[in-house]
Amino acid sequence: MMRQVRRGQAPPPGPGQSAPPYGDGVPQQPSYVDGRGHGGRDEYDSGYNTGQVYGSPGGRGPGGPGPGRPAPDWRRRIKWTAITVVTAVVVTTVGTYFWADSKLNREVDLSKVIERPGAGEGTNYLIVGSDSREGMTDEQKKDLHTGSAEGKRTDSMMILHTGDNGSTLISLPRDSDVEIPSFVGSESGKTYKGTGRHVKLNAAYAEDGPELLVRTIEHNTGLRLDHYVEIGFAGFANIVDSVGGVEMDIPQDIKDPKSGADFKKGKQTLNGEEALAFVRTRYALAGSDLDRTKNQQKFLSALANQVATPSTVLNPFKLYPTMGAGLDSLIVDKDMGLFDLASMFWAMKSVSGGEGTSMNMPVSGSVGGNLKWDDAKVRRLVEQLKNDEKVTVTGN
Repeated sequence: MMRQVRRGQAPPPGPGQSAPPYGDGVPQQPSYVDGRGHGGRDEYDSGYNTGQVYGSPGGRGPGGPGPGRPAPDWRRRIKWTAITVVTAVVVTTVGTYFWADSKLNREVDLSKVIERPGAGEGTNYLIVGSDSREGMTDEQKKDLHTGSAEGKRTDSMMILHTGDNGSTLISLPRDSDVEIPSFVGSESGKTYKGTGRHVKLNAAYAEDGPELLVRTIEHNTGLRLDHYVEIGFAGFANIVDSVGGVEMDIPQDIKDPKSGADFKKGKQTLNGEEALAFVRTRYALAGSDLDRTKNQQKFLSALANQVATPSTVLNPFKLYPTMGAGLDSLIVDKDMGLFDLASMFWAMKSVSGGEGTSMNMPVSGSVGGNLKWDDAKVRRLVEQLKNDEKVTVTGN
């Protein structure tokens, strides 16, 4: 058997032994090991056959983590990244909620309304468009063709019912003939007894504001109104502009110098100024107020559909300006919450998508120049709404 020779340093002298006489620099005698690599720790191939590379401590090749540098813990990194993202989303959502909630103008106190009907199934919103010019400059009044009348009146009124059988949007013509009942003054607190006098519906708002309007509608319909939402001219135009305009299919050529409307028939995108002119026009339409309320329904449903799209909801650069413009402009009742408002918009979107019903309050004729409601149809309509049944009554 061949013997392998390996030279190494001699062991140090034991106790009582003297150092070698040759000094430190003289080579020592070779030690021998057999060919199988046996003979102690200092074999020639020690560490070589294990894959160790000289100059790379720790037994790893170039680029591997050395002693004190463990491999990355990817599970830990993914866990903390997920926690950070979730925390950021929660903080942003909560912050947005409180910011939006603080912007709601809760000015209408429905607790002042007396002799209210009993609550039914579902939720009923009274949506009012007023001709308020509050905060508008003279230039804005000119651009929007609003005039400069003091105070404010109702330019449009709608009841939106939401429930398990779809949503129903009912326009109340402002020329509707209604009775002003007994009521408590919203500011004075004084009780005014009803005398049986009949007026146009929008006169109730002009006389004592939202509370009397709610009282009058509830008295003449028997339907309890759960929430109140109002928007003025400027706010309406700002919301439309904030979403980049709203596409509408104009049913006919319209030209109305009083509202500023000047449209050709067909699909087109309306900006805030044009949208306001469209929903306010009445003199260019054959059916006057009834046709105007139909156009208002179409536009508000289209606006709600535009606001509720992913391109608006998921885009913070579009969502926050839209929310800011809308919330700054709305006047709501004291019990209205953001979730109630969101429910209202989604219901209007469903009407636009064909999942709900839109109609005018049924009219049977006129009296004293005012529109007379069809009493039998109104009673049946209110009963279906109270019971949250599918609406089968048709309007004008």
